[in-house]
Amino acid sequence: MDGLRTFLVDGALHAGDLLPPVRELAFELGVHFNTVAEAYRILADEGWLDLKRRRGAQVLERRKRTADPQKREQFARRLREMIAELKADGVRLDDIRRELNLVMKGLDV
Repeated sequence: MDGLRTFLVDGALHAGDLLPPVRELAFELGVHFNTVAEAYRILADEGWLDLKRRRGAQVLERRKRTADPQKREQFARRLREMIAELKADGVRLDDIRRELNLVMKGLDV
């Protein structure tokens, strides 16, 4: 689900694109078809996909949204937790900083 959401947000998938059938994608990824079906359902609930029986999942046009302050706070908290976990596991702060900078450069699109 996260991988598909990344493709959707980054524009690799466009409105009108058809996604592979659930069973086909599950086979390609080596996961149970229910896992793919659940991911499709969640993305449909988020407004990314239109799900139709026998037609599959189609990407929908989605307008840009502005994150509410609660989402920003949640993001900041999750990021701090991830950094604390990495530091606790012995990852050097310089390595964390370098990776964050690479991610930020990728966002400058």
